[in-house]
Amino acid sequence: MSTQFREAAERQEFVLPWCAACNKAFWYPRPVCPACLSDEIEYRPASGDGTVYAVSVQHKPGPMRDAADGPYPVVLVDLPEGVRVMGNVLGCPPDAVEVGMAVRATWESRENGRNVLQWELP
Repeated sequence: MSTQFREAAERQEFVLPWCAACNKAFWYPRPVCPACLSDEIEYRPASGDGTVYAVSVQHKPGPMRDAADGPYPVVLVDLPEGVRVMGNVLGCPPDAVEVGMAVRATWESRENGRNVLQWELP
């Protein structure tokens, strides 16, 4: 991840990398634009709104998860900026998450001091 994205995450601000040359957002952060290969990258605030594109319920605990927490939904989220981002939906039963539902960006603080981008129902 880029330093700019991590610094924004520390402030719980959702930003996306944008190419200043072709004016396109992309995901994941990287040093060059995947569309035109320009290195003129800016970080701009993202809306934080999204739509679930795909969902998978995980029954085995993933990294930094306690088995007692039970199953959790992993989603791909389409953003109005034109990118697709992965995360978990928090505060919602896993079987209630459906393709097409609206979600909003939120942050989950981890023991290591990092904030992780996640999703919640608006």
